[in-house]
Amino acid sequence: MSGCSRPGRSSVAEQRATNRGPGRLLIAVYILFAIAATSRAGLQIATKFDEAPVAYLLSALAALIYIVAAVGLARAGHTGRRVALACCSVELVGVVGVGILSLADRELFPDETVWSGFGSGYGYIPLVLPVLGLFWLWRTRHDPA
Repeated sequence: MSGCSRPGRSSVAEQRATNRGPGRLLIAVYILFAIAATSRAGLQIATKFDEAPVAYLLSALAALIYIVAAVGLARAGHTGRRVALACCSVELVGVVGVGILSLADRELFPDETVWSGFGSGYGYIPLVLPVLGLFWLWRTRHDPA
């Protein structure tokens, strides 16, 4: 019976998988934001791109990052973790950078986007989400043997 895990016990790899436990909720939020950002950016680009092209393209970039981050977290392997880490890092820099830029130059952001105002139109979740993602990746990291 050696090599078999006991019922009710999860392996160390399962405990550290990014797609288990609270990671599932994090993935669900990323998927929700991917849908919301894609829909909003798509509509804005299709109907009024000439009004704020920078803002709308940044919304589309945010949507892409949310999609790729969700996939990275869901894959849970080494590559998935690296992809999620890159996405969460870029996302954090993006939401802070766009947040600052949208307050400094309101003409670039005449319409709300996902990251403008630090995500204020979405309850600041876009600002908190990459921090939670990075925390979850750190929490589920593999310690060297």
